[in-house]
Amino acid sequence: MEATKRWVLLTALAPVAWGANYWVTHAHLPADRPLWGAALRALPAGLLLLALARRRPHGAWWWRSALLGLLNTAAFFVLLYLASQLLPTSAAATLMAASPLAMLLTSWALAGQRPRPAHLAGSVVGLAGVALALAGTGEGIGWAGLAASAAAMLVSSVGYVLAARWREGADPLTATAWQLTAGGLVLLPLAAAVEGAPPAADGPTLLAFGYATVVATALAFTCWFAGLRHLPAGTVGLLGLLNPLTGVLLGTALDGDPFGVRQGAGLALVVAGILLGRPRTGAAADPDPDPAAGRVRQVPDRGLDLKST
Repeated sequence: MEATKRWVLLTALAPVAWGANYWVTHAHLPADRPLWGAALRALPAGLLLLALARRRPHGAWWWRSALLGLLNTAAFFVLLYLASQLLPTSAAATLMAASPLAMLLTSWALAGQRPRPAHLAGSVVGLAGVALALAGTGEGIGWAGLAASAAAMLVSSVGYVLAARWREGADPLTATAWQLTAGGLVLLPLAAAVEGAPPAADGPTLLAFGYATVVATALAFTCWFAGLRHLPAGTVGLLGLLNPLTGVLLGTALDGDPFGVRQGAGLALVVAGILLGRPRTGAAADPDPDPAAGRVRQVPDRGLDLKST
């Protein structure tokens, strides 16, 4: 029992770190450097995880790592950075809480994985919760931020569907390390060409980049995978709900984001939708389809991402 509690606490660090990263990005990272922000998060974290994994891709995993790195790291991290900058912290966290529901529908459309009625009901409830939480929140919710969040969920969902089909031949930590490294290597020259020199950084900015890279990416993924090896999938999925909750709490406490009855009810509906779509006890499940997102069951059934990370 004590060992289980320790693994729960260790695993919980990951979604808390991801949820806090919305606020760190919004409050302390340069708003006009999304390419550099994503590159400086992805590449150092990928190299750190490679030092732990100490394995190279083989065969088809060379080009698979490159493609998944483009989707799950390069595009996703840039779009997530933009969403975190353009939206209030609580709004960004609430929107990205709907990513499991977006993944469910993407898996149905692209991979023919028909969801159960409970999955569809969960999607409707969760999306209604997002709409309720964001309704009437004022000028802080702009179309550009909403579009960045929607695009982030779309590209990561497509990446997850591909990873589900290619799950053989790579352990989760190694595959994640190579995806982060590949995505970072794509972003680095692109950031230099489009945004010029790396952003000048004072002490708080350096600490913020260090948090995003070391804590919210390298450490968080390591803790997440440790939990996946030692805890039931249902427990890990419930812990994933700490991601949006952390983002909402930090946005409310530190930035003064509005949080009233409507926001609370909307977030509760998001959580209810995710729980409604979770796999039932004893349901058939596949092995981990998405090493980057840390999911260990069927793609349509799992709780939180990447990467929502």
